[in-house]
Amino acid sequence: MPSRRAFLTGVAGFAAAPAFGAAPSTSLRPVIRPEGFFRRAVTSGATLIEQARLGGRVGYAVADAATGRMLEVVNPLVALPPASVAKAVTCAYALDRLGPGYRFRTRIVADGTLADGRLDGDLWLVGSGDPLLDTDTLAAMASDLRGLGLHEVRGRLILAEGALPQVFQIDPDQPQHVGYNPAISGLNLNFNRVHFEWARQAGEYRVTMDARSETIRPPVQIARMRIEDRAAPLYTYAQVEGRDHWTVARAALGNEGARWLPVRRPGAYVAEVFQTLARSNGLTFRSVELADAPPPTATILVEHVSEPLEDILRGMMRWSTNLTAEVVGLLATQAGGTRPADLRASAAAMSDWMRDRLGARQADFVDHSGLGDQSRVRAQDMVAALVAAGPNGLLRGLMRDIPMLDAQGNRRANPPAEVVAKTGTLNFVSSLAGYVRTNTGRDLAFAIFCGDVERRAALSVEERENPPGGRDYSGRARRLQQQLLDRWAIVHG
Repeated sequence: MPSRRAFLTGVAGFAAAPAFGAAPSTSLRPVIRPEGFFRRAVTSGATLIEQARLGGRVGYAVADAATGRMLEVVNPLVALPPASVAKAVTCAYALDRLGPGYRFRTRIVADGTLADGRLDGDLWLVGSGDPLLDTDTLAAMASDLRGLGLHEVRGRLILAEGALPQVFQIDPDQPQHVGYNPAISGLNLNFNRVHFEWARQAGEYRVTMDARSETIRPPVQIARMRIEDRAAPLYTYAQVEGRDHWTVARAALGNEGARWLPVRRPGAYVAEVFQTLARSNGLTFRSVELADAPPPTATILVEHVSEPLEDILRGMMRWSTNLTAEVVGLLATQAGGTRPADLRASAAAMSDWMRDRLGARQADFVDHSGLGDQSRVRAQDMVAALVAAGPNGLLRGLMRDIPMLDAQGNRRANPPAEVVAKTGTLNFVSSLAGYVRTNTGRDLAFAIFCGDVERRAALSVEERENPPGGRDYSGRARRLQQQLLDRWAIVHG
């Protein structure tokens, strides 16, 4: 669709062109257009949806973000999977319940007598659910113990992961091997992923599994890989004696490569990595155990404090990290006085909060990240939530800039508006919700939900990582979203 500038330029150029150099047969005085003529000439939203040929359903709503007055809707009451747009609601939920300055604290505490560099008792590693804890941080904490002069622990290493309920995986309907569907615990490490790398040498594969970070790569045994001669499935998973046992099809590997695989027992993963790091600092333990929490009399030796929640959420919105969304959502529910049994229970509490605090009439979440495709939100309710959060509120500041593109997919040099929003993508589901600030200074709140849920439901689990037609659907959905943004900037600006 042509921009307003191109449209006006084109009309002017056409009107000024003389016919074969002859005198005009009619006056060149501009014809006075009826009020709103240009806006009525812009392609309607319903027509744009029809032209996109997405299949399934599309619903959208756009409102004045300052007053809440609804300006334009198409199927605003059709409930569709929000995908990662759910993270915008999770942000608002966490900010309300925890506050923007909330910080995660990971501690090493001593339960026993500490004298002359020797601990007669147990050393505890106590988690608070920090979703950004990585191997470099654990290494620094182990080094800090040496800096305190600790050189011997006569008791156990105990890892406390009871700050959050244990969750085996976010969404059971995802392929087993995708790294964006990890387990959740009160102790999380490297987004609860293990790094699998392979390389062919003399016709055989060398395989490594490690807990790498920016500077170190400690190997792990909690996750193991075996290569098998088969065409399919690509990966298989089983838990054997408390370890993650993976197999991979040899035909799929090629000469070399790497990928992150999910960890299903985060506490045991952290335990193995911390033992390795402590050993490099001269510390060993009588045994290693997992527990919920240390005794209240334990003494804090080392503490890692995270960045403020506001900054963590900004990173989550940019990179769309599912683990972060689930952790902060679970903590927000607990801050409301309820210890949820699982993700679905916590997500139900967030659904209730969205209705009570953000003016949504219907909302049904099954998790906090949007990974589960059984969540349902209506465009009108999402817009009501954005209006309630405010066009200049904290939520807007956490959203990503969304560039406005031309018909060739290039960033426009002089866009008619500035857009900040959260994107959401599942196979045959595409969503976008946020704020538009037009060049006249008007703020709009909008939500666009596209979903062919029947086509998605027909996929096998193995097809869900890269299904036939999935990329084409996503591309056409994004083009439709751009066209709608362009329309609204012109018509409602």
